[in-house]
Amino acid sequence: MAMSFEKFNASQWLLDRNVENGRGDHPAMVGAGVTVTYSKLLAKVEATSAALRQRGLGPQDRVAMAMLDSVEFVAVFLGAMRIGAVPLPMNPLLPGRDLGVITADSRARILVISAERSNEAAAIADAAPEVATVVVTDPTTSIDAPPPPVVGTSLVMSWSDFLIDSATGDGSPYDTWAESPGFWLCTSGSTGRPKLAMHRHIDLKVTNDTYGRNVLNMTADDRCFSVGPMFHAYGFGNSVTFPFAAGGTCVFEPSRPPTPQLVADIMTEHQPTLFFCIPTFYAALCAADLPDATFQSARLALSAAEPLPAETFNRFRERFGVTILDGIGSTEMLHIYLSNSETSLRPGASGVPVPGYEIKLIDETGAEQKPGEPGQLCVRGDSAATGYWCRADISRSTFQGHWMHTGDLYQEEDGYYTYMGRVDDMLRVGGEWVSPAEVEGVLIQHTTVLEAAVVGERDDADILRPIAYVIGIDGQSVSTDELTEFCRSNLAGYKRPTRYVIVEDLPKTATGKIQRFKLRQ
Repeated sequence: MAMSFEKFNASQWLLDRNVENGRGDHPAMVGAGVTVTYSKLLAKVEATSAALRQRGLGPQDRVAMAMLDSVEFVAVFLGAMRIGAVPLPMNPLLPGRDLGVITADSRARILVISAERSNEAAAIADAAPEVATVVVTDPTTSIDAPPPPVVGTSLVMSWSDFLIDSATGDGSPYDTWAESPGFWLCTSGSTGRPKLAMHRHIDLKVTNDTYGRNVLNMTADDRCFSVGPMFHAYGFGNSVTFPFAAGGTCVFEPSRPPTPQLVADIMTEHQPTLFFCIPTFYAALCAADLPDATFQSARLALSAAEPLPAETFNRFRERFGVTILDGIGSTEMLHIYLSNSETSLRPGASGVPVPGYEIKLIDETGAEQKPGEPGQLCVRGDSAATGYWCRADISRSTFQGHWMHTGDLYQEEDGYYTYMGRVDDMLRVGGEWVSPAEVEGVLIQHTTVLEAAVVGERDDADILRPIAYVIGIDGQSVSTDELTEFCRSNLAGYKRPTRYVIVEDLPKTATGKIQRFKLRQ
């Protein structure tokens, strides 16, 4: 896609366009007891833009965000982009010291933090001394928020004080273009230390023109509800890019993490037509005591972050009557580039390339694999990040020419791509490769298993063997003897776990990815 220097501002494209097209009175966001129309949301974004300018922010200055899903989150994110500044949303549930490391890395001078998390502001500012202003939003949930803390030498402001001068300020858009720096997103996958992926203004439009149009078939009548939070690439696309691009409605919920019952209540109250979730939470929904009609308003359910096992797909469709379209995306590519669709569906597979993206599988030498041979997944598309902030070596190894190397091992058959595991997670057992995803997919077929994670463990003879960490379905005990027999009937000998560990929880990222490196430790 050839880029030009023609003006393009993602904030204008998502909001002003809807107002100009007569959709100003249509609800843009509903949730947490409020309804905000496109006209009101645009006014909030313009006020936030003016307030940021009043604090001295300009093009390419960073705005750190430790915010729960809210109208204010959208106002800060799009308000910063509107003036050419760069918003950096972070996981608000991280400890303050961790958020401080990310904030300091970004060189942000303003931090906006949700009132419910303001007790972490001091730790963030201590670790990020360049932060000159801390803005604490009003409480968005029923939780009593503490008063704004004293934060070193930083000026602490309430949200209302922050906006007080916006009436006389300038909230007009800056003359950005498609290639202009737009926003940064944190990515650490399942391996630990965050990297900051740098995206352009046009990248939001690209994800809508590819996945939004070709898989979701979005319309202005759609109401999108995402269990994945807005600070993450998957959740931001689900809650902001796709509904706003189509003139639809975002259904949001600040509480983190949500419970199955809370999700059911939201589905009943707001009747979303598109439900976005992650595989582990789909499993929890299937195991929860919910009415079979809970998802009757949804025309589709979508899944990402981890591969969706065929068993979970079947359980959910049989229980609730809704089809889940699984896919894979990444923060580096901003959203999903490989997906099932209503016309191309294979349970247990990640699907086929989304129109607008190209896929190839390569071996250890970089040579392209033949059909049927597993290889590292590489993707090419116009939504790719320009690199990682101040991480030159890993940027060069990840972004090679037009191709982004994902680190995921896949196998292609009849045009469908099936996840085998992370390249670093694959196990070499007795000279044969073992895919943790394959073994996990078999384990959850057992009637007592809710989730499973498989890693390698060396025995007394220093031979690597697969072991399985297993979570049982509520109310049922898990028998390791039964699992042993079950795997004996469904897996080759070298793939069978040699040990089972029954646990109540698995270590995961904020987006639901299992952190296998912690299990190995």
